[in-house]
Amino acid sequence: MLQRILESHVGDDSDILLSRRRFIRHLACGTLLTLGSPSIVHAARGKFPSHKSLAFQNTHTGDKLKLTYFEKGRYIQGALREINFVLRDFRTGDVYPIDIELLDQLHDLKLALGINRPFHIISGYRSPYTNAQLHDQSAGVANNSLHMQGRAIDIRLEGFDTRRIRNAALVMRRGGVGYYAESDFVHLDTGKFRTW
Repeated sequence: MLQRILESHVGDDSDILLSRRRFIRHLACGTLLTLGSPSIVHAARGKFPSHKSLAFQNTHTGDKLKLTYFEKGRYIQGALREINFVLRDFRTGDVYPIDIELLDQLHDLKLALGINRPFHIISGYRSPYTNAQLHDQSAGVANNSLHMQGRAIDIRLEGFDTRRIRNAALVMRRGGVGYYAESDFVHLDTGKFRTW
């Protein structure tokens, strides 16, 4: 059918070959935009968000935070410090810089899910001491966890099926996506794309 459509609109075989190549190239670009992250889609459309905001609720400390962390083309340092504090190691009180890429990943996930509610934080930053303790208690805790670098977070959303969170994160294909059905949370990190 494609052959007939192309033949009806072009004169010779070389034009058909070029039209097929153009068609395949456009198809490939559309597929990348569909599978890519929202930032790729924004870039392709020439649009970048003018601001990015997130809301958190730490399930262990009760801390709540809702703020804009990116505005007018720059990250807001005071907002990033507040996020670092809310995502601190609640066991030791240690505060560590959270990877901006992780925050952007959460922002894009929020947009993909179409939500405007706080992410409930199960675990943000983990000190090496805390991580070693948890690793001794559970085989599910990596010895060199990205939590210790501020590059991982465990989340859930109140009244929201965690499978939907996992599925949206998988479509984004950014970083690690772990699904813990029994504990009802999703792990996200900024490492290479992988799932478990």
